[in-house]
Amino acid sequence: MVLGLAGSLAGCDAGLGAYPSPVLPGIEVLLADSMHLVANRRMGLVTNQAGVGADGVHDVERLRAAGVDLVALFSPEHGFRGAAPPGAEVAHTVDSATGLPIYSLYGETSAPTSAMLEGIDVLVVDLQDAGARYYTYLWTTVEVMRAAARERDIRGSTLPVLVLDRPNPIGGLMQGNVLDTAYASPVGLLAVPMRHGLTLGELSRLAVRDLDLEADLTVVPLQGWSRARYFDELGLPFTRPSPNLQTMESLLHYPGLCLFEGTALSVGRGSNAPFEQIGAPWLDTAAVLAGFEQAGLEGVTARPVRFRPDNPGDGKYPDTTIAGLRLQVTDRAAYDPVGTAVTLLAIIARRHPDVIGWSPAHFDRLAGGATVRTSLMEGRTPAEIMRDWPAALARFRDRAGPVILY
Repeated sequence: MVLGLAGSLAGCDAGLGAYPSPVLPGIEVLLADSMHLVANRRMGLVTNQAGVGADGVHDVERLRAAGVDLVALFSPEHGFRGAAPPGAEVAHTVDSATGLPIYSLYGETSAPTSAMLEGIDVLVVDLQDAGARYYTYLWTTVEVMRAAARERDIRGSTLPVLVLDRPNPIGGLMQGNVLDTAYASPVGLLAVPMRHGLTLGELSRLAVRDLDLEADLTVVPLQGWSRARYFDELGLPFTRPSPNLQTMESLLHYPGLCLFEGTALSVGRGSNAPFEQIGAPWLDTAAVLAGFEQAGLEGVTARPVRFRPDNPGDGKYPDTTIAGLRLQVTDRAAYDPVGTAVTLLAIIARRHPDVIGWSPAHFDRLAGGATVRTSLMEGRTPAEIMRDWPAALARFRDRAGPVILY
């Protein structure tokens, strides 16, 4: 079935037995029973290396084989191949396999221009979200919808946008604080939790409502997915969504450990386990580990490590052996990555107040407000910092209810 903003559903009538996997991403549903949405239309496709079907074959190959008139490609942060460093501007290029132009939406422009959209009848977005508020692919999707809406002034009608939905790789749990929209940015666009629990299709529907977008949005949903299931339980091929989210383990920690990007600590970029470990040359790992174990956090363990970032991308401690802690999830249902990160930040802020190296503007963008940072600097406990979060999460769940598809 296909769900548009106004609630229109178009069929997903084929049975699971007709598909190669019991869980099907939106590209499979589109090809199986919703081709009427793109038939006889020239398509622009927003995707990257993770835009693959249940068989691991890339969308470009699948769509062209199905006879779709694909005329242009668009890429998000990290580029079409997913190899560019975080935050690096990506230039426009040409796909060597097809000769199609690849317009970067993470460079000189963040949205398709009218010139790029010339000759396109439908825009299709197929991006794998990471399940954390900081990920920029929702921002790219919103920029695409805004550009499509502006086409009304040129062609007399809004350019349709299809979002081919994919699983939230870390399931449907919602954890962390809810962003203060005064701090909205590409790394936190909507008033959603750090671990938002939604799919990109659901986030897109929420964005249309929250941002009052005049978008002609249709979500082509997943088939067979439930919110309790993690990506490695689905039988789908795993393609890392970006260079430093290489494993399921890193995806599980990312909603919490990303906060360390706003400090002087490394999150393991350039190491063999990015977003699975944090560290710095001055870190007293014994003291931090003792505090971590005393906190009695559920679903996670930590151990001391040493690692040496090689070309880390964030500029933190290149070619320097640093001391750190490596996390490992032991119980996914019990693990709270945001609570774990706040606990670690509190321990480190007490132990190393002069060198933790807050980057206030960046940290506050990631944290969705200044309260987390200022509370940590004042020495407040994690319990005090997170005291009001459950009530805010409950309000968010109610607010998100109308856009949830699964």
